Amino acid sequence: MGKAGASLYALQSAYNIEPTSFDIRVVQNLLFLEMDMKTRQLGNSDMHITLIGFGAWAIGGSGWAFAWGAQDDNHSIASIREGLDAGINWIDTAAVYGLGHSEQIVARALEGAHNRPYIFTKCSLVWDEKRKISNCLKAESVRRECEDSLKRLKVDAIDLYQIHWAIPDAEIEEGWQTLAKLKEEGKVRYIGVSNFNVAQMRRAQKIAPITSLQPPYSLIHREVEAEILPFVAQENIGVIAYSTMGSGLLTGAMPRERIARLPNDDWRRRSQDFLEPSLSHNLQVVELLRNIGDRYGRTPGEVAVAWVLRNPAVTAAIVGARRSGQIGEVVGAVQFSLSQEDVAEIERFYAKS
Repeated sequence: MGKAGASLYALQSAYNIEPTSFDIRVVQNLLFLEMDMKTRQLGNSDMHITLIGFGAWAIGGSGWAFAWGAQDDNHSIASIREGLDAGINWIDTAAVYGLGHSEQIVARALEGAHNRPYIFTKCSLVWDEKRKISNCLKAESVRRECEDSLKRLKVDAIDLYQIHWAIPDAEIEEGWQTLAKLKEEGKVRYIGVSNFNVAQMRRAQKIAPITSLQPPYSLIHREVEAEILPFVAQENIGVIAYSTMGSGLLTGAMPRERIARLPNDDWRRRSQDFLEPSLSHNLQVVELLRNIGDRYGRTPGEVAVAWVLRNPAVTAAIVGARRSGQIGEVVGAVQFSLSQEDVAEIERFYAKS
């Protein structure tokens, strides 16, 4: 058996895939990534991260304000390990995801891992005994969050610690100064921000350099293109984009019928992106991505992520998964580039819509 054949057999065995039923394209994507997963340097850090990272929001499970519905922890762990096997070298989570549960699941998934990934998490969203979430950037609160995350993740230091939201605005300086001190103390290696605008980043920079920004960026949310992405590119601030597939909407696996069946505790039922009048437009975007993807044998999700990655200001994209097989449906985004004609077609669509 040749090297490729042996690797393919190993992948089938690793993922317990029946030879007569597996999706050959998904397995080929995983095989390719095992051989060549490209990386980019994240801002001013020494971390070279893969073009896609594992997003752990949805695996937080149910029972909190921004849940994605019930989640099987075993499926979550399998998804994370599948991502690592594919070559992904970073995981992005947050204390608030599942009110600590996502971080705990990440730790469980990494038990015994040979190639330990970088772990990114976030602070500033806290909750009380009634599970009510609020925002806080006070020094004492941020320190407590950091210590709790270290314990849940079972690590000595967090690779990238981020302020989740710049709320309350008046506490930005206190929160960022606290992150800078945590870095000096070795509890975190690098510090970043999420959902900050340019003015807020400038305020933080007066205290300590920003390694990265985590903004929402996708074909249905392009707001950061006008001012934020040019600023971070100029300042050498890395960008790890989230919701690159529109919280699942741009995967091509979310028709109206499935959206209508979303459980009551799935936050997407309240999202304007999943409600009219935005929904009809967004589903048209999905069909555009499907048509482009068909030319390359790619899924709409792969095209959506490839479009995000083509922006030179973007370092990498966060890709979520909740069960085995989902990572394999999108990792191909790092294997191909959209042509100028593809990009022009997308821009013509937006010019008319």
